[in-house]
This record gives sequence, structure tokens and C-alpha cells, in this order.
Amino acid sequence: MARAGARPPRHGCFLRPGTGSILVNQRPLNEYFGRETSCMVVNQALEVVGLKEKFDIYVTVKGGGITGQAGAIRHGITRALIEYDESLRPSLRKAGFVTRDAREVERKKVGLRKARRATQYSKR
Repeated sequence: MARAGARPPRHGCFLRPGTGSILVNQRPLNEYFGRETSCMVVNQALEVVGLKEKFDIYVTVKGGGITGQAGAIRHGITRALIEYDESLRPSLRKAGFVTRDAREVERKKVGLRKARRATQYSKR
């Protein structure tokens, strides 16, 4: 089990010996995301270490968008794999999956419409 967050999405990831099925919020991976790229991002950590068919994975995730959630799930699976076997860390680190995406939403400033977007300039 690994619990963490990468940017706004928060997730919990549970690994169980099994056949390779992935459930996200009690729905199959393909049904939850629909996009092939998001499914590919989720599976990347398992493919790097060659354990795609060895574990059943149950994930709960909330917050953020589809791409952010996919990245957060990949990060959670990576942490759970490292917890399972510490010798997998170097290969996952080389692929860049161990490092958390630390970007945060910039706060809105007073007098601006968004964080940096000002109102449209009017000459007259």
C-alpha cells in the first residue's frame, strides 16, 4: 500500500498478487480514463520493472484532472513497488517515476483576473 499525492490529485494504491488487473475508484482502468495515453502512463512503472502481469492494483484517486490523476497513480504504483522490493528503486529512478511532480497552482493576485492575467488594456 502506498499513499501520496502528486500535485492536487490525492491517491491510495494497493498492490495484491494477481493477474494484472487495475481498478481505479472501483472501475476498470480503460473505463475510468478512456484515453489510451492516460492508461499508458498508469502502466509505465509496471512495464519498466516487468511486473505488469504479477499484481492486481486497486487505486483510489480524487482531485485534479485526468492527466494529473494518471501521473499521480503512476507515482503511487511506483511507491508501492519500492515498498514491495527496494531493489526496483534504481530502475524506477532512472525512468523518472520516483520524483514527485512538485508544481503547484500559483495563487491569484489582487487586481488581476487570474494569477498573472490582467484585465484587457483600454487605451481610452
